[in-house]
Amino acid sequence: MNNQDTQAGWRYHDGTKHPYGALMNPHHRYNPGMPLLLLKKYVGLESVPLPQDKTPLGVPALDVLAGPAVGSDQTGTLDLSVLARLLHFSAGITKIIRRPWGDLPFRAAACTGALYHIELYVVCGDLPGLEAGVYHYDPEASSLDVLRSGDFRPFLVQASGGSPVVARAPATLVFSDVFWRNAVKYQAREYRHAYWDSGTILANTLAMASAHQLEAQLVLGFVDKKINHLLGLDGSKEAALALLPVGAGDAAPAGDLPHLATLPTETLPVSRYEIDFPPIREMHEASALEDGDQVASWRAASYLPKTIQDPANLVGLAQPDPGDLPQDSIEETIIRRGSTRKFALESISAGQLATILSLTTGPIPFDCLLPAGGSLTHPYLIVQAVDGLPSGAYFYHREQQGLELLKPGDFRAVAGHLGLGQALPAEASANIYFLADLKRTFEAYGNRGYRLAQLEASITAGKMYLAAYAQRLGATGLTFYDDEVTAFFSPHAEGLSVMFLIALGVPARKTIH
Repeated sequence: MNNQDTQAGWRYHDGTKHPYGALMNPHHRYNPGMPLLLLKKYVGLESVPLPQDKTPLGVPALDVLAGPAVGSDQTGTLDLSVLARLLHFSAGITKIIRRPWGDLPFRAAACTGALYHIELYVVCGDLPGLEAGVYHYDPEASSLDVLRSGDFRPFLVQASGGSPVVARAPATLVFSDVFWRNAVKYQAREYRHAYWDSGTILANTLAMASAHQLEAQLVLGFVDKKINHLLGLDGSKEAALALLPVGAGDAAPAGDLPHLATLPTETLPVSRYEIDFPPIREMHEASALEDGDQVASWRAASYLPKTIQDPANLVGLAQPDPGDLPQDSIEETIIRRGSTRKFALESISAGQLATILSLTTGPIPFDCLLPAGGSLTHPYLIVQAVDGLPSGAYFYHREQQGLELLKPGDFRAVAGHLGLGQALPAEASANIYFLADLKRTFEAYGNRGYRLAQLEASITAGKMYLAAYAQRLGATGLTFYDDEVTAFFSPHAEGLSVMFLIALGVPARKTIH
């Protein structure tokens, strides 16, 4: 398959739309009580226990949502203790939830269906407290499984097309997706969730990196097969999604690459049976990059967004005084975060909404998206209960930090319908939809642009989760009727496609878990 043959991207996107996507089986049923291993367990590997210090640094969550700076003076040092904190507050187990069919280890970041299909790996040089190697993060044991011993960062540099950020990072986190663990419920649409759920985790990771004053940049340009081989992944049941180099220090060693043996690693099965969903594999393979030249070309692509005119009727959002903002630490906010199961029919303030929008919608540190600081997704809102803001449909202008009223009215019933007929979006104070121009995205980045658009939307939404919970509000990610969302916001949104939906509001008591 070829990344530039974007018919594959359109086939997958259109085929996984609700409600009648051709790649979806309307008769598929999921039993939440079925035995399913919600984390990867290796058999017989040596492991390294991780330090358990989770004491908050005292850095307010709302101060770090913009994420870490790249290429500037970051004074933090990455050692085993800091690495353990990055991993725990990204994908660690933060509480145990009692369910009718058993206990659920609840993780630090939101995940569709609480199926936790994203795995984290570490490739590092020698760190204080940790020898160079390739490791898998086990959140249940709070340890690192040793996959390879030695400094394998040069393989990452080669696979990433010589990325300078990868070359100078003492460690790189690699995010992967175990397809079946989520597809068991969501079928072929799982591939969207691969980036939704890695994105909400990455929002936490970027915030924690910023709190520790560590440089971090997302790298989506890499040779897929090489990264999978390094981690011992087959690419068909589990595959690498994204790289996150963390910190800056001595460059990875140069010279000839040592032989990379195949990893003879045994893992416990995810479940007693697995159903293959070929569209997931096909879309991932169709968006793969085959060599360093393809990586370099992909990374240098220039995205030319559609011009959006500044409106004459822009509604400005007054930003609260920084001294009036909540000072809850990023760690406290992550621990408190959940996914709201019921909203109270109450209003949030315009200042709370302004805080969420202004702190979370800035540029994400990707290795691509040229010109620098560009964005593929656009926030559209249905405002239902925000003090001082008329109910209606809006478009958010990032640069002006203001809302354009597209149409006034009470759209609670519409919001509920657009969110697959669920009560949550109808009850929320505001719903935020991230829409992308997939035509221009595919033209610039090929099928791999689909990964980029989904991930940009979900990282932003993950930041919104944190901004909401830092202000003692609630939030939840939801799915949607694709084409009906676009139609509702048109003609302004004509030709755009929905990537993500997050609902925000005041949680009903005792409903966040």
